[in-house]
Amino acid sequence: MSRRAANALLEPEALTALAAVCDLQALPVLDDFAPRHALAALADVDLLVTGWGCPPLDRAALDAAPALRAVVHTAGSVRHHITDACWERGIEVSSAAAAHALPVAEYTVAMVLLSGKRVLERACAYRGRRARDEGFGTARTDGNYRRTAGVLSASAVGRRVLELLRPHDLELLLHDPYVTDAEARALGARPVGIRELFADSDVVSVHTPLLPATEGLVNRALLTSMRQDAVLVNTARGGVVDQGALTELLLTDRIRAVLDVTDPEVLPVDHPLWECDNVLLTPHLAGSQGNEWRRLTELAVAEVTRWAAGKGFAHPVLRARLPFLA
Repeated sequence: MSRRAANALLEPEALTALAAVCDLQALPVLDDFAPRHALAALADVDLLVTGWGCPPLDRAALDAAPALRAVVHTAGSVRHHITDACWERGIEVSSAAAAHALPVAEYTVAMVLLSGKRVLERACAYRGRRARDEGFGTARTDGNYRRTAGVLSASAVGRRVLELLRPHDLELLLHDPYVTDAEARALGARPVGIRELFADSDVVSVHTPLLPATEGLVNRALLTSMRQDAVLVNTARGGVVDQGALTELLLTDRIRAVLDVTDPEVLPVDHPLWECDNVLLTPHLAGSQGNEWRRLTELAVAEVTRWAAGKGFAHPVLRARLPFLA
């Protein structure tokens, strides 16, 4: 992993816990597999603990690590460093995606509820007036009572969002072509087609991984079908949404948005959304940050401990599931 990732994730307690179950290679952390000291470290390693910034484990790297049997990733997606060569060699892979999903879901639920109350807009107006009104002029469309929230994709994040939203007075819709109607209802949501999801929801939250099949999935037609003043929340990837169409609709006050990701990321400095009152832009902060990094490391340590004891991974990444994973 990168040195910055290591500084964030590898606290002394984590290193002590790892050293208790394996012969831990001495630091510094490897951020490149080519240097001589990296090749020496790889020569007899059985397991790699990886993180953000890990270079690809290609054939050259694997040739330098003939004993490597497993990789435990302290972040979510493994697409950037687990190559076909890893799967062909039968290397076991684990990921902290389940832990990384939790703060994303919490951010999403917070934004769904805040947008329903129009908290951000009303806070700005309050700051401008420096006086409080009694609230009787509030539009009847504001608030979260019997509001309809649509979730696009029952990913790990999407499922947790549904779980956290269930106690609220909301109608929950779900579109996921790989989830049966019975499974959707068990998650507390009414299964719908993608067009119905966008047309009938007051807020749509996107949790679809960015794959060749999902690039631009949220297109102009779907965005245009959204209700006047509806909200799009995107904590997945910017490329899932048609950024140009979304920008046009936001600039005409048709809809609102909460965007933790955009396409590109970051938007150009002169992009009109920086000055658009209808959108909240946040810097890809929904995922694990600060003390939430500890959750990732604890999961990784638990996985290493299980693997070293011969129990296998609790959170394996399976090659057969790659077409559906971020």
